[in-house]
Amino acid sequence: MDIRLKQVSKSFGKERVLNNINLTFPKGEILCLIGPSGAGKTTLLRIITGALKADEGEVRLDDILLPDPAVRRRIAFMPQNDAVYLDLSGLENLLFYGRMYRIREKELKERIHDVLAVTGLTKDAKKLAARYSGGMKKRLSLAITLLNDADTLILDEPTAGIDPLLRKTIWEEFHRLNAAGKTLIVSTHVMDEIRLCDKAALLYRGGIVAYDSVPALLAQTTDGDIEEIFLKSQKSETEAV
Repeated sequence: MDIRLKQVSKSFGKERVLNNINLTFPKGEILCLIGPSGAGKTTLLRIITGALKADEGEVRLDDILLPDPAVRRRIAFMPQNDAVYLDLSGLENLLFYGRMYRIREKELKERIHDVLAVTGLTKDAKKLAARYSGGMKKRLSLAITLLNDADTLILDEPTAGIDPLLRKTIWEEFHRLNAAGKTLIVSTHVMDEIRLCDKAALLYRGGIVAYDSVPALLAQTTDGDIEEIFLKSQKSETEAV
């Protein structure tokens, strides 16, 4: 299922956060939304999920105008801020969300076993989330997102604060999910993660600087450093003033 954004804009007060965004995220791919902090990535993802309403424009899932309760379970969202209950253990968090998603008990136990293994939390599953480190809370939030077998996963900075070894494991899981037919939209400010995606949209100051396949974007640079495209955009903006 393709996700299409048409002329999406959003302001908070007098600040224009997103400006006339036109994008199509094709199904079955890993799509990277990349940009520096404050570029508007989180706002854009929240609009796609229906958690935030755009001031202008529209978002469609295939031909369905979003938000629409009928397709809500087809999209799973991992927010940038950890959505975990600190007074529950990791396991209890997963049980709570799994039952909220109405996953059958037998399947839920299997899913919990799998997502704990993927996120490296098996040994700490019975520990209170309040005692988790920042990285562990991030991993638990990711495990909750993976719990529901959604068609599309929207992940806001899923590897922030995670050590390189676990980052590698998580990206391997992303590729496994993608191979199984899932669509993944991943936001990040880690420029190197672009190489792990099929397509990338470069977001800067609320606008799309470039959107193409990753090989095509890297071909626009002299040394494979995607930051070069952002710097060119910044330079052009300065010269226009």
